[in-house]
Amino acid sequence: MGAWELLLVGVVILFGLCGVLVPGVPGSWLVWAAVLWWALKDPRPVAWGVLVGATVALLLCQVVRWALPPRRLREAGATPRMAVYAGVGAFLGFVLVPVVGAIPGFMGGIYLCERLRLGGHGEARAALRTAMRSGGWSVLAELFTCLLIAGAWAGAELWG
Repeated sequence: MGAWELLLVGVVILFGLCGVLVPGVPGSWLVWAAVLWWALKDPRPVAWGVLVGATVALLLCQVVRWALPPRRLREAGATPRMAVYAGVGAFLGFVLVPVVGAIPGFMGGIYLCERLRLGGHGEARAALRTAMRSGGWSVLAELFTCLLIAGAWAGAELWG
């Protein structure tokens, strides 16, 4: 697979990661489609292993999301700015504290956004709790799964 094709796969994965945070965009399926395209163009065993792992992870994520309460983030006061803070926090947490850092990074991003908006610690904590109860766990589960898939793809491409 050439450099331009790899770059395009990476861009589609990045769009998928951003799409998880935007309502109505099938972000997780964009990530899966990019990994499928990569595996079809680069038929090494590691590529097929990443594709199978991505498929299983996304199916498990869908089961977890169905078990969680439905998303009602807009009614709870979530804004696009909050989604950006949460997404950047999750990504930074995923990179700085590999894998498990995405969870506190996501929640820290929401807290920081609300702290800047509301000004106080107590109000920001209450807003974080409201956001997580209103569907934040569902978004976090999907984003975490997509970050795992993106990390597996990057790892397979760099070291595989």
